[in-house]
Amino acid sequence: MASPRPGQGIQEEIKCPICWQYLTDPVTLECGHNFCQACVSDYCEKWEEHGPLKCPVCRAKIQKGNHIPNWQLANVVEGIKKMEFPGVEDVCERHKKELSLFCEEDGAVVCVVCWKSPEHKSHSMLLMDEAAQKYKEQIQDELEILREERKRLEDLRVSESQKHQEYQAKTKAERQKVVSESQRLRQFIEEQERLLLAQLAELEREIEKSHEETVTKVSEEVSHLDNLIREMERQCQKPPRDLLWGIRSTLSRCKKGKFQLPRGIFPELQTRLKSCSELNLREKVSMFQGNLQSYLEEGSYSKVKVTLDPDTANPQLLLSADRRSVRLADAPQQLPDNPERFDSELCVLGHEGFISGRHCWEVEVQQGIFWAMGVAKESVRRKGKIHLRPEDGIWAVQRRFHQFQALTAPTPIPLSEHQVPNRVWVCLDCAGENVSFFDGDTKALIFTFLLASFAGDRIRPWLWLKGTGAELRLCH
Repeated sequence: MASPRPGQGIQEEIKCPICWQYLTDPVTLECGHNFCQACVSDYCEKWEEHGPLKCPVCRAKIQKGNHIPNWQLANVVEGIKKMEFPGVEDVCERHKKELSLFCEEDGAVVCVVCWKSPEHKSHSMLLMDEAAQKYKEQIQDELEILREERKRLEDLRVSESQKHQEYQAKTKAERQKVVSESQRLRQFIEEQERLLLAQLAELEREIEKSHEETVTKVSEEVSHLDNLIREMERQCQKPPRDLLWGIRSTLSRCKKGKFQLPRGIFPELQTRLKSCSELNLREKVSMFQGNLQSYLEEGSYSKVKVTLDPDTANPQLLLSADRRSVRLADAPQQLPDNPERFDSELCVLGHEGFISGRHCWEVEVQQGIFWAMGVAKESVRRKGKIHLRPEDGIWAVQRRFHQFQALTAPTPIPLSEHQVPNRVWVCLDCAGENVSFFDGDTKALIFTFLLASFAGDRIRPWLWLKGTGAELRLCH
């Protein structure tokens, strides 16, 4: 009788008596026999209804669930599985021959007897090592494809992360833009509210004053007519001789004519009231937004090179040789007192004038805490005291000490929320009849004069200086 192969007895000991496969998660019963945990649990489930549970091997009584894990045996099973005992991994279970071939049709490792059997006789066979090398190369090809795909996905993840950061940054920028634009809009509404209410208050005072003057004049005329009526009545009571004495003088007093209100007062008030009512606050906001958008759109305003007109400069203003800057002279210059020259206010006009289109230019504040800049009608008053306000043909912003103001009537509007800029863009829209001022560094809107009432007049750049060392320069 042939002796058993080395390790054959050990292999039998580490097999489960129920499934006859190598033990998986082995447990030990009270009687000492070992089983797969799943096998003995399933066994107990099936047989507990038929009476007391007994060991499948020795028939000793056992308790359901009273299984002790055998970790040491589990390690032995795993170790034996890895040992290359003949008959464990490299031997065909059916023919007990060495597994040395690979069937490509079935994708299985077979022995020589299997190859010659009808089951595999017509199949393509490769030696195990050749097959392993062949499929190793295929695996390497697949690995290369998988690595490329993994790299593509990694690149995609990096790209998506970058896009995410970019969109987050854009969203943050848009949020800041919304907040900034909202602040500008709120400030504009507040400024326009103050301006409109101040204009209406001034108009109410002038209407009241005009009414009082008219009532006074009418009352005086009524009193005069009462005296004249009484005089004429007395004349009618006189004798014929006395009545006819000086009759021509009497009749001439009667024919003095009807009383007329002073011309120009009410038409002027009506025009100013119409100007206030033509544009309500909502429409002004709409125009402000359109004006801001027009400014931001590239090419909506043409940038012009402005030079200063020496014939208009106050004698105390000193122009540079290129007529691009102006400062206060130490003493008034001896200049001709021509009609174009400002003789009282320290003003100068730009040489260029505009009656149509949209134009903008930049003014740099080089020195000084007293200055103003903007636009003026060409017909603006040049001699004597000038009111720096739209009613007198000047639309400008001004700095006085640390105050920054829009020169509106009846009083300037403070622009204290704005930091006093070093550079200012002056933007003129002749057709829209508005003048806007922007910070040259931040591009933030400073102020807008709407419904400027240019009345077809030519509009020219305008500068004003006061105080020692003050200097303004027109940028290129």
